Amino acid sequence: MSHQTDTMVTAIFEGDLQRYLRGLGGLLVFLLVWWVGAMTTQPSYLVPGPVDSVHAFFDLFATSTAIVVPIFGSALVLPTGLAHLAQTLFHYVPGLLLGASCGISLGLAMGWNGALDDWLRPLVRVLRPIPPLAWVVFAIVWFGIHHTGAAFIVFVGAFWINFYGAYGGVEGVSSELTDAASTLGVERDLSMLKLVALPSAAPHVLTGFRTSIGRCWMIVVGAELFGAPGVGYEIINASNNLAMATSVAYMFLISLAFLCMDVGFRLVERSVLSWR
Repeated sequence: MSHQTDTMVTAIFEGDLQRYLRGLGGLLVFLLVWWVGAMTTQPSYLVPGPVDSVHAFFDLFATSTAIVVPIFGSALVLPTGLAHLAQTLFHYVPGLLLGASCGISLGLAMGWNGALDDWLRPLVRVLRPIPPLAWVVFAIVWFGIHHTGAAFIVFVGAFWINFYGAYGGVEGVSSELTDAASTLGVERDLSMLKLVALPSAAPHVLTGFRTSIGRCWMIVVGAELFGAPGVGYEIINASNNLAMATSVAYMFLISLAFLCMDVGFRLVERSVLSWR
């Protein structure tokens, strides 16, 4: 028995090692192609190489910048890269959380209640195809070029992603589960939703939220290109000054922020779905 266990552990370790090595190989190939492209492109500033981009990334933390914390109005001094990342988070986090909360709530309600679904489905089909960035002009007029306007754009993007995750999850609840719950005495609609539909739909809901974490980073950067403070604004500002390595450095910063959030949420997801 012990020998079989050791064999299984060894096989799993070797499989993980192969995946990591393949991932490392893919990364090295990408860096090589990037380096060759940078070396053969003229003028050289059009495609900054990996080394120049890494130097620019560390330069982001060589100086400090003061930013104003929304609502509180107090000044906060941070390394320049972290300061601009914090400015982005000031509208990314509220937009993501509010959009996800509203989207999940409406998705659960429409997926579970057929009458509500009949009433709102035509409206959903009209509004859903509109890209979040199409609302930029309204965000500027309604809220101005600042955190609230950018948060509104993120809200729109997060809303639809989480709405469809929750809607699809509840709609896909097996009738066998609801029949079994009814047999065991679960009769009230809210009780059925709480005890059967929500646990069954949880994987879809969590997958939708995890997807929105990454998609909303794309949306928030696009919203900042119109003037809201943050990493996206710094990317376009650096490119206007032909400091392309700095633009790439801020792109690195976005990737690191997303990776940290994604890894953290995967741990939460694994804990919540440990019953599966």
